[in-house]
Amino acid sequence: MDSFDAPDGIRLALHRSGSGDPLVCLPGGPMQASAYLDDLGGLSAHRRLLIPDLRGTGASEVPAGPDSYRCDRQVGDVEALREHVRLERFDLLGHSAGATLALLYAARHPERVRRLVLVNPSPRAVHLEISDLDRRRVAEEHRAEPWFPEAYAALERVQTGQATPADGRALAPLIYGRWDAETQAYSAREAGQKNNVAAAAYYADGACDPYEVRARLATFPAPVLLITGEVDLQLPPKPAAEYAGLFPQAELAVVPGGGHFAWLDDAEWFVQKVTGFLNRA
Repeated sequence: MDSFDAPDGIRLALHRSGSGDPLVCLPGGPMQASAYLDDLGGLSAHRRLLIPDLRGTGASEVPAGPDSYRCDRQVGDVEALREHVRLERFDLLGHSAGATLALLYAARHPERVRRLVLVNPSPRAVHLEISDLDRRRVAEEHRAEPWFPEAYAALERVQTGQATPADGRALAPLIYGRWDAETQAYSAREAGQKNNVAAAAYYADGACDPYEVRARLATFPAPVLLITGEVDLQLPPKPAAEYAGLFPQAELAVVPGGGHFAWLDDAEWFVQKVTGFLNRA
C-alpha cells in the first residue's frame, strides 16, 4: 500500500494491483472503504489499478471535521493522486457515488482524463429524476424470488416515507442482480466499511450544481462508457440512456440481469466491456 498527501495535508491510502496501463478507480458508498471493489472482477489482470481510500475511510486519515467530506471538496484529492503517480493524462473509473467524484473531477480537469468509465453511477450530480414507478418496475423483475414480498414491501415503505430501520436490510436483495451466498456476504460487510458521518456530508448543500455540471459535460472532450445493470434499482436502463446522452461521446452498456455492482453480476462481461473501451485507439 502506498500513500500520498491531500491538499490540506490529510494522508490518503492508495492501493495498487495488477499491471499494464494505469486506471484510477474511485469507490462509492458514498464514503465506503475501497476494499469492496477488490480487483473489479479481474480487471487487474489487464490494468494497473490505482484505488484510493477516500479521506476518513479504510486506511486513510480522518480529517478533524466533516466539512471536507463534501464530494466537490474531494476533487483536489484526486488531483493530488494524479500528481503523486505522475500522470499527465489518465483513465478514470468511478462506481456509484464514486462516479460523482469522477464526474466532478472530469468536469474541472477535462484535459487530464483520457477516457471515463462510470459504473452504476449515482444520478444525483446531474439531477436525473427516477420515478418511484420506474424503481418499482425494476423491482418487479425479482417477483419470482422467495425474498421478494418482504423486499418489495420495504421499498414501498421507503417510497411513502414510512421506512423503519429494518427496511434497509430488507431492501438489500433488490440492490443486487442475484441474492446468493456471495452477495449476501458482500452486503453484510458493507456496514463495517462505511464512514456514516462522511456519507452524510458527501452530498451536502452546495456540493454540486447539476446545471453547471450538465453544461460542462456537454462539451466534455473524452469518450465515456456508462455501465448499469438491467435491474439496477438506483439507475435503471432508461434513465441511464438519458444520462449517457449528456455527453458528446458516450456509450451505454447494460449488464443482463445485473444490479448495482456490475462486476459481481458478470465479471467476464464487465472486464471485456471496460478493457475493450479503454484499449481503443
